Amino acid sequence: MSRGWLLQRERGSRFALRLITWIALHLGRASARILLYPICIYFLTFAGRARRASRQYLQRVLGCRANIMHVGHHFHSFAATILDRVFLLTDRYGQFDVCIHGAESILQRVQRKQGCLLLGAHLGSFEIMRTLGIDEAGLPISVLMYEDNAAKTIEIAKALNPELANTVIPIGGVDSLLLVKEKLDQGQLVGLLGDRTLAHDKIVYCSFLGERAVFPAGPMLLAAAVKAPVFLCFGLYRGGNRYEVHCELFAERVDIPRAGSGQELQHWVQRYAERLEHYCRVAPYNWFNFYDFWAAAP
Repeated sequence: MSRGWLLQRERGSRFALRLITWIALHLGRASARILLYPICIYFLTFAGRARRASRQYLQRVLGCRANIMHVGHHFHSFAATILDRVFLLTDRYGQFDVCIHGAESILQRVQRKQGCLLLGAHLGSFEIMRTLGIDEAGLPISVLMYEDNAAKTIEIAKALNPELANTVIPIGGVDSLLLVKEKLDQGQLVGLLGDRTLAHDKIVYCSFLGERAVFPAGPMLLAAAVKAPVFLCFGLYRGGNRYEVHCELFAERVDIPRAGSGQELQHWVQRYAERLEHYCRVAPYNWFNFYDFWAAAP
C-alpha cells in the first residue's frame, strides 16, 4: 500500500547508529565510507521488501531489468547520503563539492522578506540544501517533518546539532499550520517533502513513471492556504563527495478555488509529480522510497 512506509520499522539500533557516527567523526569520512559496503550487503540480504521495491522503481526509471548490482548501487547511494548528514550537521562542509543551480531567485525573495515554501522529496539529500542554507548562507529555514518513523536517526541528529530542534515544525501538531504561517509572514523559508502520504491525508492519483501512483494533497493545500511562492528544491547526490542542488520556481501562488478544488488540486499535484519524475531520471539512484509506491491506496 502507498502508505506502507509508515508501517516499516526503523532499522538499526541506537548503538549501531552511534558507532558509525563515532567512526565518521573520529576516523574520517573515507574510513566511514568503507563501512557502507557491509551495510549494503546486510540490506541486500535481509531487507527483502526494500530490495523488491528498489528493483520495481529502478526498472521503471531505467527502462530495463534491474539486477542485484543496480539495487546495490541504489542502497549505497542512500547509505552515503545518510552518512554525509553526520558531516553536514557538524559543520564540515569543506569535505563536499556542491554545485548549486537556480538559488538566486530564492535569495532575492529572502532579501525582500518574502516567505517561500521549499518543496522537495525523498530524492537525494534535502539535508545538504537545508544545512548549507542555514549555516553557510544564513537563510532562515524551518522544516515540516514527520518524526515518528525515524526517531533514532533524528535523536542522533539533534545530539550532533542541538540547534536542529529549533528549525523543525512537527507534522500533525495542533498549531503546525499557524507556525508555518508565522514563519512565512516573517519572511522565512519553510521546507517540506511532497512524495509520501500520512495515515489521514487527502490523496491524489497522478501519472508517475508510467503508471498511476498516490501522492499527498497536503503540500498543495498548504501552499494554497498560505498563499506563498513555492520553489522545488532537490539535493542530488552525484557520487563521491559531489552534490548538485537544483532549485526552480514551481508557482508564484498555488490557487485552488474551493468550488473547483478537485480539478485544480489534480493539476498542481500532477505538475509536482512530473517535475519529480524529471529529476528521478536525472539521478535515478537518488529516490529513497523503499516501499511499493505504486500499490493502490486503501
